[in-house]
Amino acid sequence: MMKLITWLSRIFVFVVLAIFASNNSQPIMLQYYFDKSIELPLSVALLIFFALGSIIAAIVVRCRCHSD
Repeated sequence: MMKLITWLSRIFVFVVLAIFASNNSQPIMLQYYFDKSIELPLSVALLIFFALGSIIAAIVVRCRCHSD
């Protein structure tokens, strides 16, 4: 039963994110230093920064757990 709930929640999250991505496909300009820039859809930029935040959080949690 727990596997079914897990898969249903994964499907729900995937559908919500797919709808969000399709509604936010406007291009945005990310500007770096020295006048460097890149143009990406808003949903891709948000996905990249969410993934980076998740990776950083996982590293911090792993380091705090191993230091105890």
